[in-house]
Amino acid sequence: MNYVTFGGVTIGLCVLIYHVVEWWPGSKALRGNPVHYAADLAPFLVSWAYGCLTTLGVGGLVGLISGTILGLSNWLGDVALVWGVGGSSGQLAARATFVPLSGPGIAVVLILTVAFTAAVKKSKYGVDLKRGAWCGICLGTSAGVAGFAAVPLAQAANWLGDHVYAAF
Repeated sequence: MNYVTFGGVTIGLCVLIYHVVEWWPGSKALRGNPVHYAADLAPFLVSWAYGCLTTLGVGGLVGLISGTILGLSNWLGDVALVWGVGGSSGQLAARATFVPLSGPGIAVVLILTVAFTAAVKKSKYGVDLKRGAWCGICLGTSAGVAGFAAVPLAQAANWLGDHVYAAF
């Protein structure tokens, strides 16, 4: 089971804030064309959801990569908290309501992994996709608001997998 520390959540929030600040077009531009600017956030949000899904009991190579990214983010955030601002580190409580991925749900994550890899290589939004996945990995196991999003994501992946594979 993946766990997250204060430092890991801090890194996830920093990635999120950095991306939102970089994206922010200004209130006048946002009011003038909200659909266009909201659509610019879609790659980040979709890959954030994918990053959350990879932390939900996925094993194998995908789980290893996700767990390694989370572990490095935990370490980097803890170092930044302790040595950067003189704070303290520690493990956060995991979500109380863990919804594991079923067999078909894990198959959906594998399909999403292939799509994510292709999108990162071919899309002009590669950086946004990487940031979103990193943020999702860091925040997907937290017990806060981001952690609550993982439950419906897992249920959606399980539902989609059940319906896709029921046809075969």
